[in-house]
Amino acid sequence: MHIISFNVNGIRAITQKTFIQDMRDLNPDIICLQETKASVEQVKEAVSELTDYHVFANEAEKKGYSGTAILSKIEPISVTYDMGIEDHDTQGRIICAEYLDFYLITVYVPNSGSELLRLPYRTTWDSDFLVYLKKLEEKKPVLVCGDFNVAHKAIDLKNPKPNYNKSAGYMQEEIDGMDNFHAEDLVDTFRHFAPEEIKYTWWSYRAGARQKNVGWRIDYFLSSKSFLPNIEKSYILNEILGSDHCPVGVKLK
Repeated sequence: MHIISFNVNGIRAITQKTFIQDMRDLNPDIICLQETKASVEQVKEAVSELTDYHVFANEAEKKGYSGTAILSKIEPISVTYDMGIEDHDTQGRIICAEYLDFYLITVYVPNSGSELLRLPYRTTWDSDFLVYLKKLEEKKPVLVCGDFNVAHKAIDLKNPKPNYNKSAGYMQEEIDGMDNFHAEDLVDTFRHFAPEEIKYTWWSYRAGARQKNVGWRIDYFLSSKSFLPNIEKSYILNEILGSDHCPVGVKLK
């Protein structure tokens, strides 16, 4: 099984570029999307050319904001939305698809914001999301993918020193959140296979950051430790354009 995760930064915008052809070329079994910025019906319309997939989408109450989707060739056993906490469940940030051997969760984690005004909320989110994942894990292993809006280690961003405790995505509270996932045996699959590799998944639109590869690795596949033997490969597809993020993927045995 081949699974792709991609923060598309607007599904209606990216489908006007090379997204449909890119997905056809990759031909994944499952596509997980974040920041669709569209209603459920708008997502379905935007991806309607990808006819081999069952489409599940979650939308925010605020129009044109946040949103996630899962496109799956294999029909899931069940699909659920959000984590059951009112403060978090109006933003369309979570979809969970149940398959025979695991739960697949796509997530768009809140950004702390340029002024860090949402950092306290973000910290609460991380804590609540971990509880949600561990509850799922009582039944089956979890594979969770998406935009976590944090560079975990210094290797995961081009300029760690000037950004540490100054920029959203590299605050100690956010790093602690990712540490907590790891402490609860949710493993960063890319780092599991490539402990020293420098590769990024997001670049600012400013100052030619992508051309200069001044980036951050903030998109992940985290896996239950017990599920790791089922994962053959975890990788980053830097060459695919259309968003300020690039896709990340895993191949299962």
